Amino acid sequence: MAASATPPKSDLSDSLAAERTFLAWIRTGLALMGFGFVVARFGLFLQQLQFIEHAPQTSSYGLSLWFGTALIAAGVAVYLSSAWNHFRIIRELNRGEPLPARPSLQGIIVALFLAVVGLTMAIYLVSVRASAKSQPTPREEISMTTPNNGIISLPSHHSVDETVEKLKNILQAKGVTLFALVDHSGEAAKVGMKMPPTKLLIFGSPKAGTPLMQAAPSVAIDLPLKILIAEDAQGKVSVSYNSPEYLQSRHNLPPDLLANIATVGTLAGKAAE
Repeated sequence: MAASATPPKSDLSDSLAAERTFLAWIRTGLALMGFGFVVARFGLFLQQLQFIEHAPQTSSYGLSLWFGTALIAAGVAVYLSSAWNHFRIIRELNRGEPLPARPSLQGIIVALFLAVVGLTMAIYLVSVRASAKSQPTPREEISMTTPNNGIISLPSHHSVDETVEKLKNILQAKGVTLFALVDHSGEAAKVGMKMPPTKLLIFGSPKAGTPLMQAAPSVAIDLPLKILIAEDAQGKVSVSYNSPEYLQSRHNLPPDLLANIATVGTLAGKAAE
C-alpha cells in the first residue's frame, strides 16, 4: 500500500513573514490610538491656551473629542481584524493551502477611513479659523476672570488718573458715596519706593449694604465695594473688582440681594470705556 500523502508543512519564512505583517498591523493600531488620544485632547489644549493668553473664547472645540474617539476606535478595530487575519493565514499555511495574491482589504479600509477623517478634520479646522476671524473682539468687551479668587479685570482705554476721575464722576452722578481713594503708588513714592500707578476706590451705599450685612454679617469684610485701577509693567491699565457672584458664594448671600452689589460690574465697565 502506498503511504498516505501528508499535507506539506508551512515554510518557516512564510510564517515569519506573516508574523512581521501581524506586528506591523499592531504598530498601526497603536499609532491610531495614540494619535486619537492627542486629537481628543487638542480641544482642551486650545481652550487652556485661550485662557492663558486672556483671549475670548470664540469657538467650541468639542468635535476634536469625537475625531479622537473615532481614531481610537479604529485602532481597536485594526487590532481585532489583524489578529483574526493572522490566525487565518497561519491556519492556511499549516494546511498547506496556497495563499492567493490579493490586495490587502484591511489596508484599503484603513487608508480610506484615514482619508475621510483627515479631510473632515481639515474642513473643521478651516471653519474654526474662519469663525474666529469673523468674531469681533473690541477691547472693551474683553474681560479677564481669574478663577478661584473671584477677581474680574477689564482693560481701560485711559490712564490710571483719567480712569479714576471718570469713575469718580460716575459715582457722583449716581449718588454713590466715595468713602476713600487709596493711592498705593503715591504712598510707595513717599517712602522712596517705585511702583506703577495703582489706586483703589472704596465706595458704596448704606441703603444697599446694610441689608447684605444683616443677612450675612461676614460680608462686612468685603464691604464697602472696591474697584482697583492699576497699570502693569507693560503700561496697560486695568479696572478690577470682586465678582458679585463670588461674593454671594463666599458669604452665602440670599439671591434676591445680589442686585445690591451687582452694579459694581456696570460701574467698572463704564469707567473702562
